[in-house]
Amino acid sequence: MTKAIAVLLMLAMIAQIIKPLGLPGLRRRADFWKLALFAFALWSAALILREFTGT
Repeated sequence: MTKAIAVLLMLAMIAQIIKPLGLPGLRRRADFWKLALFAFALWSAALILREFTGT
């Protein structure tokens, strides 16, 4: 699951740099760092959840 999240969010960051997504808060190319921050938070949550569920 964490690998899938990482791949999808990396693709979103690359797309943001090439052509901005146009979503609120993601209108400039330089806003790709927001996606990186979101990816870090989501990935961390998935890892913590995996620790507590024991899978």
